Amino acid sequence: MKLALIGFGQAGGKVVDEFLSYERTIDGNFVESAIAVNSATADLHGLEEIPTEHRVLIGQTRVKGHGVGADNELGATVTEEDIDEIQGAVDRVPVHEIDAFLIVAGMGGGTGSGGAPVLAKHLKRIYSEPVYGLGILPATDEGGIYTLNAARSFQTFVREVDNLLVFDNDAWRQTGESVRTGYGEINREIAERFGLLFAAGEVEEGDHVAESVVDSSEIINTLSGGGVSTVGYARETVENANDGLISRFRDGDSPDELSATSRMTSLIRKAALGRLTLPCDIASAERGLAVATGPPAHLNRKGIERGRTWLEEETGSMEIRGGDYPLVGEREVGSIVLLTGVTSVPRIETLQQVAIDAKNRTADVQAQSQEQFSSLMDTGGEIDALF
Repeated sequence: MKLALIGFGQAGGKVVDEFLSYERTIDGNFVESAIAVNSATADLHGLEEIPTEHRVLIGQTRVKGHGVGADNELGATVTEEDIDEIQGAVDRVPVHEIDAFLIVAGMGGGTGSGGAPVLAKHLKRIYSEPVYGLGILPATDEGGIYTLNAARSFQTFVREVDNLLVFDNDAWRQTGESVRTGYGEINREIAERFGLLFAAGEVEEGDHVAESVVDSSEIINTLSGGGVSTVGYARETVENANDGLISRFRDGDSPDELSATSRMTSLIRKAALGRLTLPCDIASAERGLAVATGPPAHLNRKGIERGRTWLEEETGSMEIRGGDYPLVGEREVGSIVLLTGVTSVPRIETLQQVAIDAKNRTADVQAQSQEQFSSLMDTGGEIDALF
């Protein structure tokens, strides 16, 4: 696919930066244009890959370039007020060349979680291309305000985009990691999983053409049902990228063929049942897409088909697509599984309940604080204020 990436807020900008870096390493050519939007000047200056002229500062009249302080209502407000500034950057995107917009945002902060849904609504009103969201949920230990922000943003973002792809930090942070190291690793994981998915359909002259092409229409059709989506990925190293070349085309069940078939089927199963970007019950998925990646010699067609059939059985869905994405020179063979329209997601249910509890606690604390302040200032009428 050809995407216009828009990183909204600090986390969104860093992830889009990582997308550009990853695209270069695989020569994927799936990013047509990249934009960063933020209310904090320092965050925009900290980006490395997004061109300076594609960085948009919003909210200057209100927050003077210092950010919105995790206030996502303010984030939504400054986005609405400065939507023309963002549109000016979007106007430089060759929209006739793209297949979709992808708005990337952390859902726990202020600017991204508040502004991303506003921008999605704006883009859908103007353009016919799909507008997807990539929302990053905060870890549970990041604090109540971020959980509350994420719950409110999730409710809004999923409604305003054509599909919301979700990455849950809670499922990926390692115990004992520093914040910088942890989120750096997470950003690379996001870029690799979603980058391989979107790069799969971008075939140019001279590329090795897949046996079963996964083009942009396959991805768009899989995402067309809306709702929430998750991605799984599994891979293993192969000793020789040229091994298995005969088994790729041979009709008989030779030992090489059986081994390649078993490996490919197993990788699809591992991708679906392993660590998803958003853990869920895969049986609740409405649609799916399985993409095999790696050296062409190891992309066994029979294994891909068996894996796709297994995924149909597990989800109960007849809309499971499959194909392969050859990567010449790679030393790993892998499988990406996209599951869309998932509905059995314990993390979202927990997020919403924690957010409700946090909101109630905040209201109780505010009421108690106001009562205590009134008591503190009560002098029984013995002291008059100056005015």
